[in-house]
Amino acid sequence: MATSDAGSRTRGAEYGSDLIVDVLRALGIEYAVMNPGATFRGLHDSLVNYRGGDGPRLIQCCHEEIAVAVAHGYAKAAGKPCAAILHDVVGLQHGSMAIFNAWCDRAPILVLGGTGPMAVERRRPWIDWVHTALVQGNQVRDYVKWDDQPASLISVVEGLVRGYRIAMTEPRGPVYLCFDADLQEMPIGEPVAVPAIARHAPPSPVQADARALDEAAALLRAAERPVIIAEYLGRTPAAVGTLVDLAEVLGAPVIDLYAHGRFNFPSTHPLDLTGAEDELIAAADVILALDLQDLYGALARGDRLTRRYAPVVPESAKVIHITLSDFGIRSWAESFQRLAPVDVPILADTAVALPALVTRLRETAGDGATRRARADRLHAQHETLRREARTRCEERWNDHPIAQARLAAELWEVLRGEDWVIGNGDLDGWARNLWDWTRPEQFLGGSGGAGLGYGAGAAIGAALAHRGTGKVCIDLQSDGDLLYTPSALWTAAHHRIPLLVVMCNNRSYYNDEAHQERIARARNRPVENKVVGIRIEDPAVDFAGMARAFGVHAEGPIEDPAMIAPAVRRAVRIVKEDRMPALVDVILRPE
Repeated sequence: MATSDAGSRTRGAEYGSDLIVDVLRALGIEYAVMNPGATFRGLHDSLVNYRGGDGPRLIQCCHEEIAVAVAHGYAKAAGKPCAAILHDVVGLQHGSMAIFNAWCDRAPILVLGGTGPMAVERRRPWIDWVHTALVQGNQVRDYVKWDDQPASLISVVEGLVRGYRIAMTEPRGPVYLCFDADLQEMPIGEPVAVPAIARHAPPSPVQADARALDEAAALLRAAERPVIIAEYLGRTPAAVGTLVDLAEVLGAPVIDLYAHGRFNFPSTHPLDLTGAEDELIAAADVILALDLQDLYGALARGDRLTRRYAPVVPESAKVIHITLSDFGIRSWAESFQRLAPVDVPILADTAVALPALVTRLRETAGDGATRRARADRLHAQHETLRREARTRCEERWNDHPIAQARLAAELWEVLRGEDWVIGNGDLDGWARNLWDWTRPEQFLGGSGGAGLGYGAGAAIGAALAHRGTGKVCIDLQSDGDLLYTPSALWTAAHHRIPLLVVMCNNRSYYNDEAHQERIARARNRPVENKVVGIRIEDPAVDFAGMARAFGVHAEGPIEDPAMIAPAVRRAVRIVKEDRMPALVDVILRPE
């Protein structure tokens, strides 16, 4: 990691960009992730030379989409933002997909940008004109919580402090601040004070209306077939423990919509009924939804070909939804999803609403024998689900190419004794089905916006947040996704970020392959042509060779499943002992 030499000046701020660094330090920002650009050359200089380069420390990327993805993964793992710095108009456009991912995923990021001088007489011919916009924040305004383009040094301070506060206020998300190149390079005359950050902290979380909680508790207490569904609750790790308490007090099953959201409930808990949602929702008399982005989708089923969906929850069932999603609605990106009927809508942060709900239920617990009997039935169903998953895995054990289930099982044999974190990927659910997920930090969720190019950068960000903790950070990396941002591997190698990358290489953009098969069958056309324009082969990508070119230890492609565990053990040793990234490329069947 580049740092300034011992002769660097460490006295007070001399330039506008020095002041930016002072504010970032005061906010506790540890890292600034960037691809270099002239519109923030002043800030770049201050980061490496001012105060001896003592933070925020630079993480260098070869593409802005990677920089934002690293910040995205870091924010989810660390629970706080780092800065992602984007070069004017072009860098902002490169990074915009990753910003959209973070917006959909409620990830707090300080996205910082530079622009050519707003004063026309200060612009260099051509380049400063094509790299200046009015105003630059328009590019991403529909999918950030707030944007600002400060016009003075005092505005710079206030903008950064306000931006941090907004990013960290629930529902969290990215903010964008753009700094005029002239303002960054402006000598400071009179000193500009950095305020006491503690007096500008994010507000306390939003508590639920007491009467609404009473109504919810009454419905849940009287329910015979209650079902709890959680998606983004786990963004606050302590809330996972409270959800366990709630499920146990009610004797109610929990469905964890982790794939798009967060880790919400331990997979080993006997009330985890993830995988049995169709049966449970169809029979439910009360649904408690916790931080669902898509409540309608959770309660509806349909046909992917015709796109016709309808609710399967009984009309007589009561629906309770605790969420802050209404605070995050934008008109352009319809991430708010289809409108769903709710009997008890509660606008609140689940982290504070759930403890209050648990207290109410404990005070008037109701018939304990009924709850225990229900919990016993659910425990048996939970065990059946786990057993069925293992059976399905055994049925696929000798598949060639290798099945995702076999890869998940082989990885678990190596990693079960480690303190592990999955920063990206879940092998289409097999990692949760076959591994023991017990703690909220063990899985960080998906991209939010389903934008390709997220995985490697986000996993690197998670590994950066956990560096020095002894945790083995894992990227279950799909092949098509990595081909969008392959130079993320260089960032991991350059900064010696310990990360285990397992290439889940099916040599296809398989999601689209499945879509093309549906269309072909519906139109009575040749199904075998579903692979045209989708398969990643002829030539097949040598991911191990590509990784080595970026300085990453790599093995593969592995086609014999017996070779997976030895290769992964060698890779884990490099990650733990050498504290370097390592990649294992495994050829999987398209599925």
